[in-house]
Amino acid sequence: MGRPLRQLSTTLLLAAALAAPLRAGEGRPNVLLIAIDDLRPELGCYGAEGARTPNIDRLAGQGVVFERAYCMVPSCGASRASLMTSLRPTPKRFVNFESRADADAPGITTLHLLFRQSGYTTLSDGKVLHEREDSAEGWSRPAWLPETSKALHAPENQPTSAERDRSWQSPPYEAADAPDDDYIDAETLRKAVADLGALAAQEEPFFLAVGFYRPHLPFAAPKKYWDLHDPAGIHLPSNHAPPTGAPKEALHPWLELRNFRGIPAEGPVTDETALALIRGYRASVSFVDAQVGRLLDELARLGLADDTIVVLVGDHGWSLGEHGMWSKGSCFETVMRAPLIVRVPGTKSGRASGLVEFIDVYPTLCELSGLPIPAHVQGTSLVPLLKEPTRAGKAAAIGRTRSAETIRTERYRFTEFTNPRGRIVSRMLYDLEKDPGESSNLADQPEHASTVAELQKLLGEGKGKDL
Repeated sequence: MGRPLRQLSTTLLLAAALAAPLRAGEGRPNVLLIAIDDLRPELGCYGAEGARTPNIDRLAGQGVVFERAYCMVPSCGASRASLMTSLRPTPKRFVNFESRADADAPGITTLHLLFRQSGYTTLSDGKVLHEREDSAEGWSRPAWLPETSKALHAPENQPTSAERDRSWQSPPYEAADAPDDDYIDAETLRKAVADLGALAAQEEPFFLAVGFYRPHLPFAAPKKYWDLHDPAGIHLPSNHAPPTGAPKEALHPWLELRNFRGIPAEGPVTDETALALIRGYRASVSFVDAQVGRLLDELARLGLADDTIVVLVGDHGWSLGEHGMWSKGSCFETVMRAPLIVRVPGTKSGRASGLVEFIDVYPTLCELSGLPIPAHVQGTSLVPLLKEPTRAGKAAAIGRTRSAETIRTERYRFTEFTNPRGRIVSRMLYDLEKDPGESSNLADQPEHASTVAELQKLLGEGKGKDL
């Protein structure tokens, strides 16, 4: 079948798939999965006034924006392994940034392996799974990582030999007078563009995963992206203090940022540093947005847009001073919530406000592509929401990190912290209708005892179980 006819056939099939699943033997759509590190929903399409993200916003205008999508673990390796297996984390599975799908869930068919087994060419460019060797049998060729290692470009920002010896790094942000192509994500883009060109020439469908590093620390981007963000429009978050009544287990010392030059070993950063970090984060998001735009433009130029499903996801959120923290790894809304945008050719765009989870991506792509959903999958297909974005989502989104299990319902976020023996040592409850910034912990107030009991039961029934 020639490509124009295949595109028409795939577009019609994708539109039909929202009404009924594809059947085995029918034409298959391509899949472009874009994963962006540490991306919180501070995007124009999510209503962030300070964002400058025209390309992601363009994608959002063509697809469905999931306004309340939640990661399963706010740590890159664990979050990605959970998404690619559709398995919930447990105290023994997907526990930190070094987590691997093949080590923590041996024998489980990952998303990319299922597509490869179904006749797809499957490729990984950039940071998709945290380790290049993770679940390698699922890729048609070895996963590719960029060779560029220098994150900062100004000579004065390079670490001295003494700093390297003490494991200290460079400054946490930089606005260098350097072109996009000098940066690691531009190298990933070039590889993805080259792969798209080769994939466009073949008849077999493809599953291409592209992972961008920014806005991960350090917040380094060309100066032109910093110039998009006026310092006068940048302010500290209103909830910059720890919540009233929050247990000590809820707050961590954000050690990742403390590795960088100029950051104190303990205690808060100065307001000047805080504002520079926020601006640097926004500049980094604008930079990666430009790379996403170039990737989507190439998809269209090659004539692939009409038969390619595009999924854009941030692996988790990131605190920019909220609750006094500068990192991921907590159970607050700012960290657990992240962007999820799905564009299905031939279908209407929209906004879905219902609760969804990242483990839902796996069965969604299966249903849209006519692939069988493996029995191990714990997520729920988002196809009903793609068809009708205004319908209700899940009753709850459940995640975990370190010693905590957390549940987000329509109104509340409830979290339990346990000791190494599994005994509950503290709890948090926030009424997100009245307190969206999670400023006052209600868990120990008698008038909320029934709500705590209800959420505790729901959390126990829904959290991950070991295989």
